[in-house]
Amino acid sequence: MIWEESSLFKNAVKQLDRAAAIMNLDPNILTRLHTPKRAIIVSVPVRMDDGHIEVFEGYRVHHNMSLGPAKGGIRYHPDVNLSEVSGLAMLMTFKCSLMSLPLGGAKGGIRVDPGRLSRSELQRMTRRYTTEIMPFIGPEKDVPAPDVGTNAQVMAWIVDTYSQIKGYSVPGVVTGKPIEIGGSLGRVEATGRGVVYTLIEAAKFKNMALDESTTVAIQGYGNVGSAAAKKISKIGCKVIAVSDVSGGVYNKNGLDLDHLNEFLLKNKVLKGYPEADFVTNAELLELPCDILIAAAMEGQITEANANNIKAKVIAEGANGPTTDNADEILFDRGIHVIPDILANAGGVTVSYFEWVQGLQQLFWSEKEVNNKLWDIMSNTYGKVQNIAVEKKCSMRTAALITSVDHLSKAMLLRGFFP
Repeated sequence: MIWEESSLFKNAVKQLDRAAAIMNLDPNILTRLHTPKRAIIVSVPVRMDDGHIEVFEGYRVHHNMSLGPAKGGIRYHPDVNLSEVSGLAMLMTFKCSLMSLPLGGAKGGIRVDPGRLSRSELQRMTRRYTTEIMPFIGPEKDVPAPDVGTNAQVMAWIVDTYSQIKGYSVPGVVTGKPIEIGGSLGRVEATGRGVVYTLIEAAKFKNMALDESTTVAIQGYGNVGSAAAKKISKIGCKVIAVSDVSGGVYNKNGLDLDHLNEFLLKNKVLKGYPEADFVTNAELLELPCDILIAAAMEGQITEANANNIKAKVIAEGANGPTTDNADEILFDRGIHVIPDILANAGGVTVSYFEWVQGLQQLFWSEKEVNNKLWDIMSNTYGKVQNIAVEKKCSMRTAALITSVDHLSKAMLLRGFFP
């Protein structure tokens, strides 16, 4: 089958099968969870600035919608393909179920390097893609959000395109949109903030200090990584390394994040930052540190480097940054891994808050958003940790057991149609 080509999808299925065996999951439920509910491929023709037309390939996948409307990001990246998107949609199903959100799992994307498009080309591509997937999205059907290569502006274009065709304003068609058109306070920082919330709970379990003696390395200094860096430094930890597509910067005495952010704003990439040593993205993963936040792309921690990782705790800010074989090595080595469907679930949780606020047309303060996020993240971490201890399994397997148990009960109660 087409979606078995992706290593990310294969990893997701392996992890599901492992959890299913431990929990004696109903085999019919397992069979249904192995494949998406629906997957579409669309052509996205775009008139480029020089007048010629270029055609990009776009995707939208609904994995499971037993708990509610589908939810999942849209990514613009050269490596996007149907099997990857299918794997990410599966992870979204498990993530929403784990957090007890009334949402299913979806994902979408376009195979494109957004960096080579002008703003006008990016807008035209987004609007055309929206029209092509329009029959499959909507506040009651499927609610997209930003992902790699997209942002609040892209979501605003989707809102406008969808609303123009409908003939009235439908801000609830996406989440992660600007505050001015119905976005939620706290949404931009939510994923990174949620990563740190799970690290706070992990530190309690590990009896580990979170202070100036605690060193943190972050692979991927984008939206998630930078928000996590800001929050974890605020509680007293020392960020010693961060990276982006150009490579990483490392200072064992700690990075001045304000100065680093000024440099990044001016120069666009981290390479060349004068107050630190240059390291590659691969080298950053193996630096001596207490906490490693993997917030770049999938498949970064592999069988080849898992034995060289020195962190005591790893938090997966990205989706699928650890391969299945690497996960087993890390577990055997006693490294505490907070899996993606738990660690980075702050984004979808606050997206859910945004969706609810939009439906009610009643908006919350940032403090209310962050307090609600803390409650859900800390409570869910506790449930997963208890299962991990009880079953003597990894946190990833425990998270999947917790998630699939909730989801399977809903599927069994709803029954099978026809």
